[in-house]
Amino acid sequence: MSATRTIRGAVLNTMGAPTPYASSRPLTVEDLELAGPGPGELLVRIEAAGLCHSDLSVVNGSRPRPLPMLLGHEAAGIVEEVGDGVASVEPGQRVVMTFLPRCGECAACATEGRLPCERGSAANAAGTLLTGTRHLSRPGTGEVVQHHLGVSGFATYAVVDERSVVPVGGDVPPPIAALLGCAVLTGGGALLNAGRITPETSVAVVGLGGVGMAGLLTAVGTGCRVIAVDAQESKLATALEWGAAEAMTPAQALERKAEASVVLEAVGHPRAFETAFRLLGLGGTLVTVGLPAPGALAEIEPLQLTAKAQTVVGSYLGSAVPKRDVPAFEALWREGRLPLERLVSRTIALEDINEGMDALASGEVIRQVVAFDGAPVTTA
Repeated sequence: MSATRTIRGAVLNTMGAPTPYASSRPLTVEDLELAGPGPGELLVRIEAAGLCHSDLSVVNGSRPRPLPMLLGHEAAGIVEEVGDGVASVEPGQRVVMTFLPRCGECAACATEGRLPCERGSAANAAGTLLTGTRHLSRPGTGEVVQHHLGVSGFATYAVVDERSVVPVGGDVPPPIAALLGCAVLTGGGALLNAGRITPETSVAVVGLGGVGMAGLLTAVGTGCRVIAVDAQESKLATALEWGAAEAMTPAQALERKAEASVVLEAVGHPRAFETAFRLLGLGGTLVTVGLPAPGALAEIEPLQLTAKAQTVVGSYLGSAVPKRDVPAFEALWREGRLPLERLVSRTIALEDINEGMDALASGEVIRQVVAFDGAPVTTA
């Protein structure tokens, strides 16, 4: 293992702090000690990291995690050092980080992405890397800081397991590379892998945040007719600009009895799930990727599943195999069929992470990206 270095990162110290987070400041940007990579691990200099509802759900306490924790799970950067046995990447390569490492050995990993890796899920819940190691601590006290989903991308550097990264071309802009690891894999992957959409498929997307909009762009790029559904009028207008055939509020969608053969639920709220279910057409498939609070309940009519031969599918990380799917999405982006640049509402500095969480909670943005290495920051 190489020498320990000092990094700068955003640490969550308490869950459930009151909003606005700009005032309560649950995340503190501070110096940390990062131990170097061990066998099968690598050191990455972070270039960009997206703010996702999976981060916000830890901040607000709906997805409890061990604390203190260095947040951030949608990130990209440059490999600076590799540990013993690392063969798939080398120093100097740009890599996409994915928030569910796949061990490749458990029964779930043999399902081609349908089930989340058992070992990866256990490590994520425990706040460790895939092998159970921790590399973060507070200087002076030695207090251990937990890893977030095997990444901890809200920092200048990260040590991750080799199985948590996928290399991409050096010409892929860092914000685009970061989005490939979560928003695109989750939203686009859910439609391609779980929904199995084709150009003939009609698609409805319920929830137009980063994941939902990534799904919308994927469906449009595939040639599908898309209905966009969201409570915010501004996002509906954007969806129409991006190729949706129709855009409407949930109430309008239900009143018009809009139907689709594949519906993507990307909100993580029981009422959104109920809306998505009611938009299913005959023989349709509802793919849900949202993460409601534990114990949240939705009400549906089970008879509809039988009478209309419908299916409800849960999809984690878009039912993706990252080493297979990230290159596929990168190719779609290169072909101009997946204009991911549109997803980035703005870039922010690491020091503005609490304000960024407020903007995320308000629903006013699609995707915010923390920019490192002196990359331009836009606060509009």
